[in-house]
Amino acid sequence: PQSKREGRPFRPPQRNSGRRAHAFTVEVARRRVVSMASEESITACLSIMRRMPPNKIEQNLSGLLNLVPDATDELLQRVDQPLEVATCTETGKAYLMCDYNRDGDSYRSPWSNKYDPPLDDGFLPSEQLRDMEIQANELFDAYRELYFEGGISSVYLWELDTGFAGCFLVKKDIDDTGAIKTGSWNSIHVIEVTELDGGKKASYKLTTTVMLGADISKAECGNTDLSGSLTRQKSR
Repeated sequence: PQSKREGRPFRPPQRNSGRRAHAFTVEVARRRVVSMASEESITACLSIMRRMPPNKIEQNLSGLLNLVPDATDELLQRVDQPLEVATCTETGKAYLMCDYNRDGDSYRSPWSNKYDPPLDDGFLPSEQLRDMEIQANELFDAYRELYFEGGISSVYLWELDTGFAGCFLVKKDIDDTGAIKTGSWNSIHVIEVTELDGGKKASYKLTTTVMLGADISKAECGNTDLSGSLTRQKSR
């Protein structure tokens, strides 16, 4: 199953075993009879999220999911949240978790290409795409270290019907650097590549979301929280 985020390419498919496949079939049937009221609820939830404090995204989203549980999948796909960090059980390297390396409750490590918790039938990129993913992680890791001087990065690739897509992630947190007590940078770059003219040409669509937060403490302004997010899209 593929679910399209607003303004973003299809996320990787999830390979479901019996019970999950049945649950998905039921979900598809349910969505086909979703009323206009439900669509209005999702629109209202997104409108509320745009007006809530950006530094409390997880708390605000959790509250909305409790109020409108039927909109859980849709909201989780449409609302960007700060990236979370996990450690690859096989290599010991840190990686970032997001909707694009998730299958059910498991997340795929870009270093070992394995899921944690283990998942026998989880989605995996093709051999050719996996080779590209390995190289992309190595290059982006070097870029991240040189440009951000720290932090964590991850790259995930997956196939589309007419090409492929990728997600490039960067997260960096800082603590107690003078006036800034804590700060965070989370950037999500999703690119969709569509092959044209038999593979001789390609079109690209890039969607970038940056979430920035800083807890500032200075005599001139007191304790101040500066946070926000910005999304931009470009096609060529």
